[in-house]
Amino acid sequence: MSIKIYNTLSRKKEEFQPLEEGKVKMYVCGPTVYNYIHIGNARPAIVFDTVRRYLEFRGYEVSYVSNFTDVDDKLIRAANELGEDVPTIAQRFIDAYFEDISALGCRKADVHPRVMESMDIIIDFIQALIDKGYAYESEGDVYYRTRKFEGYGKLSYQSIDDLKAGARIEVGEKKQDALDFALWKAAKEGEISWDSPWGKGRPGWHIECSAMAKKYLGESIDIHAGGQDLAFPHHENEIAQSEALTGKPFAKYWMHNGYINIDNEKMSKSLGNFVLVHDIIKKHDPKVLRFFMLSVHYRHPINYSEELLENMKAGLERLTTSYQNIKHRLSSSSGLTDHNEEWLNKIQDLREQFIKEMDDDFNTANAISVLFELSKQANYYLMEKNTHEEVLKAFMNEFETLFSVLGLELEAEEGLLDEEIERLIQERNQARKERNFSRSDEIRDQLKAMNIILEDTPQGTRWKRG
Repeated sequence: MSIKIYNTLSRKKEEFQPLEEGKVKMYVCGPTVYNYIHIGNARPAIVFDTVRRYLEFRGYEVSYVSNFTDVDDKLIRAANELGEDVPTIAQRFIDAYFEDISALGCRKADVHPRVMESMDIIIDFIQALIDKGYAYESEGDVYYRTRKFEGYGKLSYQSIDDLKAGARIEVGEKKQDALDFALWKAAKEGEISWDSPWGKGRPGWHIECSAMAKKYLGESIDIHAGGQDLAFPHHENEIAQSEALTGKPFAKYWMHNGYINIDNEKMSKSLGNFVLVHDIIKKHDPKVLRFFMLSVHYRHPINYSEELLENMKAGLERLTTSYQNIKHRLSSSSGLTDHNEEWLNKIQDLREQFIKEMDDDFNTANAISVLFELSKQANYYLMEKNTHEEVLKAFMNEFETLFSVLGLELEAEEGLLDEEIERLIQERNQARKERNFSRSDEIRDQLKAMNIILEDTPQGTRWKRG
């Protein structure tokens, strides 16, 4: 079986063949850190973290880079409004970003380069484009000659003529052509700036990713990814910059996740319907938000609402309850079934089905359906009179492995119990066995006061926090 990826560049699914066997170089555009991230930022973080996890599960060594835009117009405006400097604001929201994505089950990238720490490589990249005739200086600004790059528009499937019709030169710009875009911006009075061969200034937005990808991953990479809104102009401009400089394909596969709607309306500042991850995870389990994001194929739009999130919570609880029941039975398992091989084959078939779905352009929605089937089969198995340790362990291993691939690690139940709660549950079970129901009820009320809710099941007494 081989992985197939929908490549935005070709508009079709292609068999994944990395540039170097067994290794994947992957670059994901990160956030502009002027505020807490919203769920639109969270989707690519979750989606491409899952892609990375799955590639590793399939045996690839993944080098994963994701940048921070820590200086641009938004950060400068925020600094002016708050009376702070740009580095202070950037660091605050970088720290907040790591806190939020960690809660969502996302691992850090191997490298998180920042613009302010990459100024030398960005300036060198721009100078090399000038030397090759692809860029020019104009009164302290530097622009890219868009028309000079013959492949411009190949990612977004737009022609130069179509783009020309909508292009305008804004007041204050010193372009030779309306289609040209900024690589370096001359500093305005009071703005944060760096020295360069063209005077004090700062980079344009698009150049940073080209420079960072080249430094940390090389001239050609396997996967470049980000939100659908980045395909044009950001990723189109990255291709123009990088391929003009190196003469090599910049990225072999381009992946873009779909938009997020809020209560069936497109999320936008003008509508005032931005939802910050920082706020959501105060009210909801962040694992549920991740589960929700993966419940729809990454290229499709997804609609967020409180009601849908509650539904996803119930679905995730169904899966984790099956796992906990298997784990509980394993701790007291005795006896053998007559059909061990049959059950082990069923579990193996489900793993193969999971792989088949994920191999098809990382279809997490269908992969989650396989998890529900695994849960269903686990529940059927627990209804058998006798159970076998080997089968229970196989079910547990499958839950843990496949959940981990999706970044949905299961908590170990024992890790939540402290000695006092454990002792009280054992004492209550003994009281019930001795038909001392008044003492049994007293212990239940005591645990309830400690915010511990008991559930008596055929597999024994389980608990959860209220």
